[in-house]
Amino acid sequence: MRVFRNDKLRQLGIEFRAPRPGDAGYDLFSAENYFVEPRKRVLVESGLHLEIPSGYVGLVKDRSSVAAAGLHTLAGVIDSAYRGELKILMVNLADEDIQIRAGQKIAQLLVIPVYSAPVEIVDLLDALSSTERGAGGFGSTGE
Repeated sequence: MRVFRNDKLRQLGIEFRAPRPGDAGYDLFSAENYFVEPRKRVLVESGLHLEIPSGYVGLVKDRSSVAAAGLHTLAGVIDSAYRGELKILMVNLADEDIQIRAGQKIAQLLVIPVYSAPVEIVDLLDALSSTERGAGGFGSTGE
C-alpha cells in the first residue's frame, strides 16, 4: 500500500506508520480541529490519500479510547480504486460536546483482502439451500 500525506499532516509532523507487531490497524489522525455537539456528525479530514492494492479494502474502525468518550466512526469502507483524501465520518453519541484536536489519533485503518466469488442469480426462493439456523435472525441463537 502506498500512502501520501498532504501539507496539513506534514505540518503537524505526523508520520504514517505500520502497526506495531501484534496490532491490526494503522493509526489515523485528524488534520484539523473540530467541535462536535451531542448527536451530531462531522467529516474529519485525515490528511491522507491511499493506494490500497487491488483485491484489498480499507476499513475504518473506532479507537477504543475515542469510542469510550462517545465518538464513533461511521461509513468506513475505503475501496482500492478511491484516490481522494481519506475522510472519517464520526458521530458524537455522548451527552456533552467533544473536541477533536489537529494531530489527535481518532480512528484506525484495517486493510484486509476482499473475497470475490462468482455470483449465481436464482429467481426462485425455493432453490435456496436449507441450514439448521434457517431464517433465524436477531436473537435466534439464544442471546
